[in-house]
Amino acid sequence: MDDLNSQITGLETGSGDAGEHPQIPDVLPILPLRDIVIYPFMIVPLFVSRERSIRAVDQALGENRLILLLSQKDLDKEEPTAEDLYATGTVAVVMRMLKLPDGRTRILVQGLARARVVEVSETNGFLSAHLAVLRELPVPAESLEVEALIRNVRALLEKAANLGKNISPEVMAIAANLDDAGRLADLAASNLELRVEDAQSVLDIIDPVDRLRRINELLNREIEVLTVQQEINTQARADIDRSQREFFLRQQLKAIQAELGEGNELAEEIAQFQRKIAAAGMPPQAEEEVLRQLKKLERMHPDAAETATLRNWLEIMVDLPWSRSSTDNLDLTKAARILDEDHYGLEKVKERILEALAVRKLKEKPKGPILCLVGPPGVGKTSLGRSIARALDRKFVRLSLGGVHDEAEIRGHRRTYVGAMPGRIIQALQQAGTNNPLIMLDEIDKVGADFRGDPSSALLEVLDPEQNNSFRDNYLGVPFDLSNVIFMTTANVLDTIQPALRDRMEVIQLSGYTEEEKLEIARRHLLPKQMEENGITPRHLQISRRALAAIINQYTQEAGLRQLEREIGKICRKVARRVAEGHDETVRVSLKNLHEFLGAPKIQPEEILRRDAIGVATGLAWTATGGDVLFIEALRVRGKGDLVLTGQLGDVMKESAQAAFSYAKARARELGIPEEDFKTYDLHIHIPEGAIPKDGPSAGITLATAMVSVLAQRPVRRDVAMTGEITLRGHVLPVGGIKEKVLAARRARVSTVILPQQNRRDLDEIPKELFANLRFVFVESVQQVFREALREKLQPTTSGTTRPTKMPQAASPQRG
Repeated sequence: MDDLNSQITGLETGSGDAGEHPQIPDVLPILPLRDIVIYPFMIVPLFVSRERSIRAVDQALGENRLILLLSQKDLDKEEPTAEDLYATGTVAVVMRMLKLPDGRTRILVQGLARARVVEVSETNGFLSAHLAVLRELPVPAESLEVEALIRNVRALLEKAANLGKNISPEVMAIAANLDDAGRLADLAASNLELRVEDAQSVLDIIDPVDRLRRINELLNREIEVLTVQQEINTQARADIDRSQREFFLRQQLKAIQAELGEGNELAEEIAQFQRKIAAAGMPPQAEEEVLRQLKKLERMHPDAAETATLRNWLEIMVDLPWSRSSTDNLDLTKAARILDEDHYGLEKVKERILEALAVRKLKEKPKGPILCLVGPPGVGKTSLGRSIARALDRKFVRLSLGGVHDEAEIRGHRRTYVGAMPGRIIQALQQAGTNNPLIMLDEIDKVGADFRGDPSSALLEVLDPEQNNSFRDNYLGVPFDLSNVIFMTTANVLDTIQPALRDRMEVIQLSGYTEEEKLEIARRHLLPKQMEENGITPRHLQISRRALAAIINQYTQEAGLRQLEREIGKICRKVARRVAEGHDETVRVSLKNLHEFLGAPKIQPEEILRRDAIGVATGLAWTATGGDVLFIEALRVRGKGDLVLTGQLGDVMKESAQAAFSYAKARARELGIPEEDFKTYDLHIHIPEGAIPKDGPSAGITLATAMVSVLAQRPVRRDVAMTGEITLRGHVLPVGGIKEKVLAARRARVSTVILPQQNRRDLDEIPKELFANLRFVFVESVQQVFREALREKLQPTTSGTTRPTKMPQAASPQRG
C-alpha cells in the first residue's frame, strides 16, 4: 500500500482533450492506494513503500509511464487482491520519481482519465489490469439546471472556505472560472477531504451532471458539519476567554495581596491539604480520588456553592484514620482482672470474651463472629463492651441504633444532597481517631425500616468479616477497610432482629442478677459510684447489708440494676444535702430508718398463699425485667359447660387454656371429675392484674392444674410453682427463661419448682447458690404435674371435718 505524503499540491487545468495525453493501452500495472482517491487532472505526490507497488511503478516507468491508480476497500490490508480494490480508478502518468535512502520511492503523478477494470492478473510480482477507459458523457448545452448546479457548488465552496475549510485561494480562483461541470465536480471532491467511500462514489459517476449533484449533496453536508464545529469553537473560545480573564484578575489579586502583605488563602489551603494527604497513608484508590478532587478545588472559584461541599469532603477524607491504629494489649491476666473489677458475676460471658481475646493473641486478624449481648435493660451489656475496650487498650465508641429508620444513617448520604454527611460508622471512626476501635452498636433490635431504606440490610455488610474490608460509604465514594474494627452489638430481645443479620452474630445471653449478686454489685460498684457523683465519702454515709437487701426486694423489681442505682442515688442526695447544710456526722442507713430516705416500700413481693386452695395455681412467667410469679385462678359456676377466660390473655395463652380444658374433658374419669359437671358448670379462668396484657407458651401446665383442681375439688399445694407448655395428649413441652423464672420462684419463697424434663440442661446456666432452698421436679407428662402439685380430694366426715380421698395414682415424677 502507498502512504499519502500530502494533500493536493497542484492542479493542471489543460484543455481536457484526450488527444493531449498519450494513447492509453489496454493493460496497465496497478498501484493500490491506501487512503486517497485521485481524480483526472489531479497532480499528487505519493510515497511508494510496498514491494509490489515499487515493481508496478518501475514497470510503468520502463514502458509508457502510465499506471492505473485504484483505491483499497480495506485500508489495513497490506497485500490487497483484486477483490480488495474498487473496480473504477484513474489512469495517471508518472511525472517524476525519486528513490529515498530508506528504500521508499517518491513519485509525482497526474490523473488522466477514468477507467474501469475488466480483469486483474499478477505478473512479475505486481498486479496488472485489463481496463476500459471511461469517456465522459456530453453536458446539455445551455441547461438551466447545470448552470444552477455550477453556481451553487461555487457558492458552497466559498462558504466552506469562510467556515474554516482548508481550501487554497488558487483552487477558489480556478473554481470561479471553471464552467466544465465534470471538471468542477472533480475539483470540489479533491478538496473536501472526503472519506474514501464518498470520494470513490464521486469517481464512479460518469455523467458530469449527476456527479455535480452528488458533490452538491456532499458540500451541503460538509457545510452543516462546519457550522456546528464553528459554534462549538466559538463557545469554547468564549469559555477560554473567560477563564483567561479570571486568571488575569487572580494574578492581579495575587499581586495586590503581595503588596499588602496578605497571603493567598486558597493556595495555603491547597498546600495544607497536600501535606495532610501525604501523611494520611491512604490506599492508592482513595488517594487518587482525593488528589483529583483537590485539583478540581484548585480550579474552582472560591465563592462557588460547590467549593464548600468539596472542602468539607476533603477535610473528612484527610481526617479519617486510614493508617492510624492503636496497639492491642493482649495480656489475658490483665483482661481478666479488668473484667472482674468492672463486673461481678457473669462468669460465662467473661469466659467467652477471654476466649475471643486469646484467639486474637494467636492470630493477627481473626475473622471471628460478632458478639451480640442479649438481655434485659440494665444488666451491663454496654459496660461490658467498654471494659473489653479498656482491657485491649482500644478506643471505645458507642452507637445507639434505637429508632434508626434511614439507611443513610449507616451508609451515608450521597454528596449530591444538601447537608450530606458520612454514615455513623465512618463518623465513629473519625471520632475514635484510629482504624481499630471497639464499636458498640447498641439496641440493634430496635432498628426500623421505612421508605428511606432498611438499615438492617446495610448493617449486613458492616458486620460481615468477609465483606467489611471494602465497606463503601456513599459520602466517601471510596472503600474503607473495617476489618480491623471490633464490632459488638446489644439487644433486649432477638425476635425483632432481621434473621440474616442475626445469623452474622454470636448471641450471648445475659439474664437477670440474683439477689446476692445485686447486693455485691451494690456494695462494690453502685454505692461508691453514687457517693462520688454526689460529692460524699464513706465518712458521710454508711448503708448496712440488710438495708441494701431491703432496697433490692422492696423498692426495685427488675432484672438489671438501674432502678437500684437510682434508689441508692436518692439516699446519697439526701445525705449530700445534710452535709451541705453543715451536718458533718456520719449517716447510717439501716433497715429501721430506710423508709425515712426512700419512703414506704414500692414493691410488695409476691408471697406464696397462706394455705392450700382449690382452683389457685402458682405459675412462673418471664418478663422484660426478669421473672415473676403468676397466680391463675379457676372457678366453676352453674352454666352450660363453657370456658370463660379473663385477664387480658393473648392468643397463645387462650390456646393453652383450651388445650388444657380439652385434656380435662378427655381424662375426666381418670382425673376423678364427674363427666356431668362439664354440662352443668361453666369454667371461669382468671389471671389477676387484668389490665396487663399476658401471653406466652409457658402457662399450659399451670392452667391445667388450676382447672383440674377446681373440677376435681383437689387443693393445689401453695409451696409449688410451675412452668411448662401442655399438648392435647398431656405431654409437657420445654420453655425458655428458666433462670429468670427460678429467680422469681426464689423471691416468692416457694419450696418446689416443677420444670419440663427437657429444661434440666438449663440449670447448668444458673448459679448454684439458687439451688439452696429449692427442690426441682422434672416432668414429662401433666399427670406427673398433678401428682406433685395437687393434694387428695377432701371429703366431709360425719363429724363435720374433711379427710382426703384416695385418687388414682400417677407415675412418680423425677426429682432434681
